[in-house]
Amino acid sequence: MKKIVLLLIVAAVALVFAFDLHSLLTLESLKGSLEQFRGFQAESPWLVGGIFFAAYVVVTAFSIPGAAVMTLAAGALFGLVQGLVLVSFASTIGATLAFIGARYLLRDSVQAKFGNRLKAINEGVEREGAFYLFTLRLVPVFPFFLINLLMGLTRMKAFTFFWVSQLGMLAGTVVYVNAGTELAKIDSLSGILSPGLVLSFVLLGVFPLVAKKIIDKIKARKVYAQWTKPAKFDRNMIVIGAGAAGLVSSYIAAAVKAKVTLIEAHKMGGDCLNFGCVPSKALIKSAKLAHQMRHADQYGLHAATPSFSFKAVMARVHDIIKAIEPHDSVERYTGLGVDVVQGYATIVDPWTVEIKHNTGETSRLTARSIVIAAGASPVVPPLPGIETSGYLTSDTLWDEFAKREELPKRLVVLGGGPIGSELAQAFARLGSQVTQVELGERIMVREDPEISEMAMASMRADGVNILTQHKAIRFERRGDQKVLITEHQGKQVDIEFDDVICAVGRKARLTGYGLEALGVETNRTVVTNEYLETLYPNIFAAGDVAGPYQFTHVAAHQAWYASVNALFGHLKKFKVDYSVIPWATFTDPEVARVGLNEQDAKEQGIAYEVTRYGIDDLDRAIADSDAHGVVKVLTVPGKDKILGVTIAGVHAGDLLAEFVLAMKHGLGLNKILGTIHTYPTLAEANKYAAGEWKRAHAPEKLLVWLGKYHAWRLG
Repeated sequence: MKKIVLLLIVAAVALVFAFDLHSLLTLESLKGSLEQFRGFQAESPWLVGGIFFAAYVVVTAFSIPGAAVMTLAAGALFGLVQGLVLVSFASTIGATLAFIGARYLLRDSVQAKFGNRLKAINEGVEREGAFYLFTLRLVPVFPFFLINLLMGLTRMKAFTFFWVSQLGMLAGTVVYVNAGTELAKIDSLSGILSPGLVLSFVLLGVFPLVAKKIIDKIKARKVYAQWTKPAKFDRNMIVIGAGAAGLVSSYIAAAVKAKVTLIEAHKMGGDCLNFGCVPSKALIKSAKLAHQMRHADQYGLHAATPSFSFKAVMARVHDIIKAIEPHDSVERYTGLGVDVVQGYATIVDPWTVEIKHNTGETSRLTARSIVIAAGASPVVPPLPGIETSGYLTSDTLWDEFAKREELPKRLVVLGGGPIGSELAQAFARLGSQVTQVELGERIMVREDPEISEMAMASMRADGVNILTQHKAIRFERRGDQKVLITEHQGKQVDIEFDDVICAVGRKARLTGYGLEALGVETNRTVVTNEYLETLYPNIFAAGDVAGPYQFTHVAAHQAWYASVNALFGHLKKFKVDYSVIPWATFTDPEVARVGLNEQDAKEQGIAYEVTRYGIDDLDRAIADSDAHGVVKVLTVPGKDKILGVTIAGVHAGDLLAEFVLAMKHGLGLNKILGTIHTYPTLAEANKYAAGEWKRAHAPEKLLVWLGKYHAWRLG
């Protein structure tokens, strides 16, 4: 149906040009026919007015050139007031019809094709679309027909488009209708808009932007009204929290010679160094080596059961933390020019932070800007009996297990996300009897089903008892036994354990440093705008506390925007860019992803093609006895533009970087295919995936003719 309507519209416009009807909508034609039109008007004023109105609607609805001439005609025939009323409403109705036509015919296909890349535009239109449409309508140099069509591709409401266009086009309409009242004096359309008048319209269009700045200033003054701003400041910036976001923010501030204080109550390096990325990867490495020893026969060696001291394994974990600590230490950052203070920070007003030092002293510092980088903490589900279960979290297990001589024998891991899956597999490989409990149908639910199934198969082969669709109900003690009671398909399932790790997610740290008293909005995270500003434009948030992603590399990414906007936002602000965010889960096989996967694309209604390359066919993977996994690439249908990539396999997190670079800089699969990859390496998997796409899009007809050409060349 849409194609038929589109063909009819194209045919109608083609007929207009074929029969030279558009020549009637020229200044010369208007001048030559004006007296004749006036004669018709004198005989039937209402009929002429109605025909003119309908014709104007048709011209604007079909984007036929000539609306400017018809506006002049309205002034010449009907005078300023009546002409203004006719043109104002006819132009708005016609524009709205063009808007609706573009929406009906093109929006769905455009949104499907460019959906993820249009997300920011859609959100911007939803927030401030009316404001920007009004600004564009005020400036006649922007083609009105193009604005109609482009706005139809967005999610702006038709009613909003109508009334904003009605108001925005009024000033330009007045100028043209008024000019038409003295049509004889006009030699060309360009003469109507003198340079001075065009400049006036441009200034008129800029005015809403200036007004918005003024309104923002007024809003800021209202927000700050109850506070007294210091006459001078101790610091340019204060950063609360020395995790990834806090360290990068303070480093950037020091690098540009700003005076910055970094406040940390506990350990420098935050969760990643002390409780997350670093210790878990150290444990995973030991577990992988134990796994390889058990399967040494795959390498032509004698398989052996690894003998080890669990205490030594955990000591290695802590040794690795200590080896990396200097990168994030007080000494290093002090040397970089950061004033590092160890203590608890409380924001007492938008510019003042009170510090309760670890030594017991209290002091206050003022700063022009504050960056909140307080991080996140593990979620502990409110299950009956959990407090007496001796539960551990990803934060507490490292110190607790470091005291143990023996590996936990029966370990329950609550949660099937990345943290729970990594820990479950690692402890199983070391020899624990691990049961992983997940409420959903599968673990790692953010990945495609085939990917999470691949991970589950590997983990089960390592001995992890994965119980999906099991709801944790409560913890009990039965004599010396600890028991987790779960529910599965309406039946009670009891799981005995010695230790339990809660890995059901992490929550932003939102309390304890003054947000409540300041009225800073929180909703699972600190609420910020696209510049990472909170309610107070000089207070920013970055990292896990701000969301929406809880990754160390995203925290560092946000820190750049937070610190630059905090220090230079009065000159230029930068919107944080989440367009290309990679992540990895370090199970075996590793699972790494950037952009869309299939389930995301389906949920968002984005058209895609899938190209797969099985790593089991890769020479280096075969040589390493790691020939399992897949490179899965989503592209725009018929094109090599990458929408997203998922890699499951050995070193997937490292292999993904090439695709992250490609997506960030708009490089397609043809560019990856044309890049030399060292042989034999795992990175060749990326090239071969690109090759699979190329093979599927080979120009078959051209190849047939090439075959004939080469046959002819044989003589």
